[in-house]
Amino acid sequence: MGCVSSSSESPNSAPSGNDKERSYAIDKQLDDDARKFRREVKILLLGSGESGKSTIVKQMKIIHQNGYSRDELLLFRLTIYKNVIDSAQALVLAIRKFKLEPTESVNRAYAEKILEYRLDADSFSAGSPALGSTRGEPAPASYGGGLSPDIVRSIDSLWHDPIIPSVLDRSSEFYLMDSAAYFFDGVKRIGAPGYIPNESDVLHARTKTTGISETKFKSGQLSIHMFDVGGQRSERKKWIHCFEAVTSIIFCVALSEYDQVLLEETGQNRMNESLVLFESVINSRWFLRTSIILFLNKIDLFKAKLPKVPLSRYFPEYTGGPDVNKGAKYILWRFTQLNRARLSIYPHLTQATDTSNIRLVFAATKETILQNALRDSGIL
Repeated sequence: MGCVSSSSESPNSAPSGNDKERSYAIDKQLDDDARKFRREVKILLLGSGESGKSTIVKQMKIIHQNGYSRDELLLFRLTIYKNVIDSAQALVLAIRKFKLEPTESVNRAYAEKILEYRLDADSFSAGSPALGSTRGEPAPASYGGGLSPDIVRSIDSLWHDPIIPSVLDRSSEFYLMDSAAYFFDGVKRIGAPGYIPNESDVLHARTKTTGISETKFKSGQLSIHMFDVGGQRSERKKWIHCFEAVTSIIFCVALSEYDQVLLEETGQNRMNESLVLFESVINSRWFLRTSIILFLNKIDLFKAKLPKVPLSRYFPEYTGGPDVNKGAKYILWRFTQLNRARLSIYPHLTQATDTSNIRLVFAATKETILQNALRDSGIL
């Protein structure tokens, strides 16, 4: 009726030249759209808190987006100052918790100053000094952008006190961020007037990720959208909004966390928390066609810790002793055993703070992602 064509051509007549051109144009547009879609890759970064997800995102900026400008580097100063002070205060509180005293008497006074020190974040901006004070003392405005000389001296002296190694040997009994030693070793440079963070400082800086952040960059023929989500328990309910049309998941695990506890729940082992989270992700109905790229991260810290802190103390069935390869393989085995959905898992040993390592690992990761995209499109 209303759908009958008014054309006088019979149904069997050959299509006109215009029809052929129109059909070709439509087919070409469909092909172009399909190629474009295949080149657009959506990666979800998952993992428990402090597993290294945000550090991977920073590396993508360094590797694929020409790194950080001076102004962008300056924006990290307050975070770094806060990391230094929070870590120093955590160290002093641990000393007290274990009923220990600094060996050198001067460091006992310095420990008190560290506990009393406060950063005045309200008066801080990227172009102004980060002011700080101990209780009852006004913070002088002449530090030229660094921490006060007094607090720098206090932290540096306490860090070199002979009691510190015995405190660090009990690191599984209190929370201390992984980058604490890095910042303590560099506290004189960080506290100097006119301090500008370098890229290594930025990679070691720790701030809690809240919500979801998206990073877009080109890598060869791929246009990559990488989503970094908060790893703390309170943030995980927000992940659901990122699940649709995910090409690959990069799941980060900190190998060195086998003896550590959660920031938000000090009675919970961080490795066990990662295993529970991984099991829920890999067996989720949302990811039936998703490849899982497993970053076994912080291999440098794992190598340093394993000879001193036996893995078997926390996972009694492990029998490989201080052998790093056996330890890493055991942890990988623990994760792969959870893969009831039989998804493809592509594991990599990583050190997220090492740009050259991440450059190599991501090149291999990109190849995996491309192969999966081609497979899903029917080309392979």
